[in-house]
Amino acid sequence: MEEIMRAIEEKDTKKLASLLYYKVDELSDEQLEDILKKVEELALEKKDYELYKLVVYYYHEFLEVDKISEFEEVAEKEGSFEAKFHLADLYFLLGELEKSFALYQSLLEEEIAKGNTEHVAEIYYNMALIQEELQDYEKAYELLELAEKKYEELKDEEKILHIQVYKAYVKFEMGDIYEAKAMLGSLLPRVVETGNNALLAEIHLTFEEIFEEKDNYEAALQECLYAMLRAKGTEYYDVAFDALVDVLWQLFLEDNFETVYNNIDMFKNAFPELAEFFEGVKYLALFKDGKVEEEKLREIIEQVKDRRLLDLLEFLGEAEL
Repeated sequence: MEEIMRAIEEKDTKKLASLLYYKVDELSDEQLEDILKKVEELALEKKDYELYKLVVYYYHEFLEVDKISEFEEVAEKEGSFEAKFHLADLYFLLGELEKSFALYQSLLEEEIAKGNTEHVAEIYYNMALIQEELQDYEKAYELLELAEKKYEELKDEEKILHIQVYKAYVKFEMGDIYEAKAMLGSLLPRVVETGNNALLAEIHLTFEEIFEEKDNYEAALQECLYAMLRAKGTEYYDVAFDALVDVLWQLFLEDNFETVYNNIDMFKNAFPELAEFFEGVKYLALFKDGKVEEEKLREIIEQVKDRRLLDLLEFLGEAEL
């Protein structure tokens, strides 16, 4: 809370966006409402529509306050690419996929007419995200190729690699698993050379999805470990952690407790700051498999102090067919 208030006083909008993302779950409704009111004023003052998008999204998701029409009015009045682009992304975040796609299409025509290659590339990429969400993987792949061509014109190697990793993931979604793996194999040495840990985490997360699809859970867990290690300190860490929880959920769902307690120590040793949580996961699996008594499980779980992690343990414990 104090860190967020300090960033508001300093009018550091970029830091605020990051803090809101990571701290929102820790705030009470009253605290969040107070903070969002202040951040909203700052975002509009600075015309930071990425931050404003987050504010409107959190109002909607956490406080059930609808400020979407206000954003629409701001975007119409402002008329800038940034305002309309982030409004389209807000629609996407809220599941309004058709409205999002329509606004992106309108923006695309404007930016092509202006010859703004970077904006065109960004729009193609975000339109691909929508098509993937709609499970139209062929269209998503086509849009990614269009985005890739634009980034090639800009000679933006980092964005090109990011798109190519995403193309491999879409290939996997299309059912071309071995082609997807081959694409990732060709990308790995190039990405390693750049030292881009966020991209490496993306690659490992794609491998994780492939192995999970094949019910190879030990390999999927290994890829989660690699992804979390690479993602530490990047925006992909939470994504990698959530991927691990998804695999653990599937294992609990299938009563495959042995795979959990045989593999979870590698996470405990790699991430000592989460040792109590992973020990809780281990003993939850042991308890479910009839290997330990409930009293021992309760003793282990009492060591976990983080409310979010306790909720995750409860979530895993409720998994059943």
